[in-house]
Amino acid sequence: MVMGKQQPTLEQQTACFIQRHNLFPKGSRLLLAVSGGPDSTCLLYTLLRLRQELGVELHVAHLDHQLRGKESGADAAYVEKLAGRLGVPVTVEKRDVKAYQKEHRISLEEAAREVRYRFLSDVADSVGAGCIVTGHTLDDQVETVLMHIIRGTGTKGLIGLKPCSRWLLDDRRITIVRPLLEISRQQTADYCKENELMPRLDISNLSLSPLRNRIRQQLLPLLKSYNSGITAALLRIAVIANDEITFLDSEVARLWPAIVEEKEGMLILNKDRLNELPVALKRHLFRAVVEEIIGNLKDIETRHIEEILAALDKPAGRLINLPGGLIFSIEYDRYLLGMENVDTCPYPVIGGEYRISIPGKTELPGWLVEAEIMKSGAMEKEEDDFIAYLDLDRTGNELKVRRRKPGDRFQPLGMVETKKLNEFMIDAKIPRTWRGRIPVVYSPKQILWLVGYRIDDRVKVTEETKKVLRLEFKRC
Repeated sequence: MVMGKQQPTLEQQTACFIQRHNLFPKGSRLLLAVSGGPDSTCLLYTLLRLRQELGVELHVAHLDHQLRGKESGADAAYVEKLAGRLGVPVTVEKRDVKAYQKEHRISLEEAAREVRYRFLSDVADSVGAGCIVTGHTLDDQVETVLMHIIRGTGTKGLIGLKPCSRWLLDDRRITIVRPLLEISRQQTADYCKENELMPRLDISNLSLSPLRNRIRQQLLPLLKSYNSGITAALLRIAVIANDEITFLDSEVARLWPAIVEEKEGMLILNKDRLNELPVALKRHLFRAVVEEIIGNLKDIETRHIEEILAALDKPAGRLINLPGGLIFSIEYDRYLLGMENVDTCPYPVIGGEYRISIPGKTELPGWLVEAEIMKSGAMEKEEDDFIAYLDLDRTGNELKVRRRKPGDRFQPLGMVETKKLNEFMIDAKIPRTWRGRIPVVYSPKQILWLVGYRIDDRVKVTEETKKVLRLEFKRC
């Protein structure tokens, strides 16, 4: 009689997974995030049994989110008692998630997550833990992949959860490891039962309000009615996506020194070299540079990256405002990416007032201004934010350029009334730090052009225009 091969135990599976992915070296102190549910209770008990084999020290952390009244307090008491019985040091705290949600104007689910990881990061720092260990399972992986698809992910989102992730949180880099990613939720429940553990059950998991719960309770059962092997199919997608992203990561790392330069808190991208890349590499590189600046891609969606890609061939001066105060701007020979409080402004500092030679060339700090007079019929309008076509009879030839002044007003093209220049800049989403550098072309009568943005409606070229004044600002 041929005996079947004995299946590895949950502990053996976990040990192999940890070693295969090099999740932490021997001698590490691990901070275990234990909610008291079956998954995290299984995690604690498993790592306790593997502690000597892995050569690690354990510390348990539990946060009372104060969202479920007495139930939250009972969960905290359970974890504290369990850790005490097992002889593992534990830190239990309360934090006001609802107050945090109100202050930051985000969803309750997002607030709970951010507060929880800040707490875990604080505890990890205080106890000297090298990483935070969570009880995410294979089921969490499947749900995460589906959630990313629903939200319109790119290829990177199809990876779902990684065995090891590194985040930037409040200027601190934290490492999250997930040793149970090949273990199912049913396995953790069975493990707790076999070892006579009595984990807590969070009734909020039954609510259909969070997207993850709706995926778990409604979408996955429906998908299984179409394909009984949907779980395995989604996990295969995650593996394939990870392989492809790993290759793209290696290509971006190889190309990075030739394309990206870090300077004074911003990233400068070589326009010519970047535009030689295939679109797939461009897309991946922009994800990498955004992550380099803000530490994660939590609020950056595929549409934001596509918006950047669509703007690459736009004229100099164009800018894109991204989540978290991030700004992407276009110059003549490079792209800039940085936070709003970092000087990513493509405009040189203008001091004083300068007379523009008409016709002719005028040099001023950082700029070369070219003025040309042409007949209306000879005008071939170019789509460039730094070129303006004006009615010479309405502008006159006594033009100057300066920075904005308090009380400046003009009548933006297409409008019938004048508007404060500052209000226009706010409506146009021009970063505050840029506003004092944008050149303002004016005559003795009025402002004619906010360079890079809008001319005054009263000096636009019409059918009655006889002479056209063409102005072009070039960086030098």
